[in-house]
Amino acid sequence: MTDGPAQERTCLVVSCHPLEDSLCRHLTDRVVERLERSALTVERLELYQSGFAPALTGEERANYYVEGYDWPGIEREADALQRADALVLIFPTWWFGYPAMLKGWFDRVWAPGVAFDNHPEGKAIIPRLTRLTRCLAITTLGSPKWVDRLVMRQPVRRNLKTALLKGCAPNARLRALSLYSIETVSALRIERFKRKIDDVLDRHIVAR
Repeated sequence: MTDGPAQERTCLVVSCHPLEDSLCRHLTDRVVERLERSALTVERLELYQSGFAPALTGEERANYYVEGYDWPGIEREADALQRADALVLIFPTWWFGYPAMLKGWFDRVWAPGVAFDNHPEGKAIIPRLTRLTRCLAITTLGSPKWVDRLVMRQPVRRNLKTALLKGCAPNARLRALSLYSIETVSALRIERFKRKIDDVLDRHIVAR
């Protein structure tokens, strides 16, 4: 008896930076190129360049607890998220938080009926992104490493791991790579960071 064909695996790459010539854009190109050489199907979403509207609307908020609401206007983004076995996020950290555009993607797309279901008794949300097993966050920061880790206690990483993934994608293992002190970063340190990204992509995202 032989096994059937392997299920197609999909990686969603979400990038967020307003500048076309940013380091984040360069890293996104590199990540997508490397992933496309693997057996993964790669879907790319650039939030600024795609014209994504980040603000949660009044209609959307009013329907947050309406069963079966279909979230018109974010169907493409919602379908891509639900298809993903792996997720790569590439973004700058501003004021120790997500850029507004990326926060809006979480607000609007990680919604009831898409990323989770509301518990009928008001208890903890019920995750829907059970297919998602791996997540890699790649971010750049102006602050030095010690401020993010010792003073602020890595708020972006904690939010992504504890609030979003634990609540909506409990099977997802998170890796986070941060490039600190970006305003004074050297070409050598950028090259080392890119090699580290390559290694984590191969071991954490591509490998089963």
